Amino acid sequence: MSHNRADKWLNVRTMVTLAMLAAVAWVVTYLCKVIPSVNGFLDFEFKSVVICIGGFTLGPAAAIILSILVPVVEFFTYSGTGPFGLIMNIAATASFCCTACYAYKRQHSKQGAVIGLAAATVAMTVVMVLWNYLITPLYQGTPREVIAGMLLPVFLPFNLTKGGLNMAATLLLYKPVVTALRRAGLVPPSQSGQSKKFSGGFVLFALALLITFVLFALVLLKII
Repeated sequence: MSHNRADKWLNVRTMVTLAMLAAVAWVVTYLCKVIPSVNGFLDFEFKSVVICIGGFTLGPAAAIILSILVPVVEFFTYSGTGPFGLIMNIAATASFCCTACYAYKRQHSKQGAVIGLAAATVAMTVVMVLWNYLITPLYQGTPREVIAGMLLPVFLPFNLTKGGLNMAATLLLYKPVVTALRRAGLVPPSQSGQSKKFSGGFVLFALALLITFVLFALVLLKII
C-alpha cells in the first residue's frame, strides 16, 4: 500500500466498505450456524474470509477494526456465549485475520497471501489452544482438567481445520470479490503491479486445500 493510499484509507468510501464487509461477515457467521458444532460448542464459521478480504484490500488496520466490530455485533444480536465467548471470538478472529493481513502487506503477492494465511492458521491454533485452556472452564462450566485433556485431541485439530477452511476459501474468493468491489468503486485500484490473472494452478491448489480441510471437518463432526 502506497503512502498516499495509507493516508486516505480512513475516508467515507472506506468506512462504507468496512460497514458493508462487517454486515456480510455478520450474515455469513449467522448462516454458518446450520453447520453442526464439534463437541457441542466449537463452531465452524467463515467471517474471517470476509475480514481477510477487507484487510488484504484496505490494510491491517481494517482487519483489526473488523475483527473487533463483527464479534461485538454478534454479541449484541444472536450470540449466546456471553462476555467470555466474546473475548474468545475476538481472540480467534484477530489472531487469524491480523496475522494474515500483516504478512500480506509485507509481501503483496499470491505467495504472500498463501504464507500469510498459513501463518494465520498456526497463530490462531496456538492462541486458541492456550485460551481454551485458560478461559473455556470459566464459561462452559467444564473442569480445567477435562479441558486440558481435550487440548490435543479436540482443540488442536479443530482450530487447524477451521483455519485451513478459512485459508482455502479466502484464496478462492479474494480475487473475484475484490474485482467486484473495484468495479463498484468501493476500493481503490490495485497498485501492486501483480498480474490480475487468477491462474488455473493457483485455483486447483486452493480447491485441493479446501477439499482436504472439508474432509478433516467431516471427520471431526463424525460424519465420515
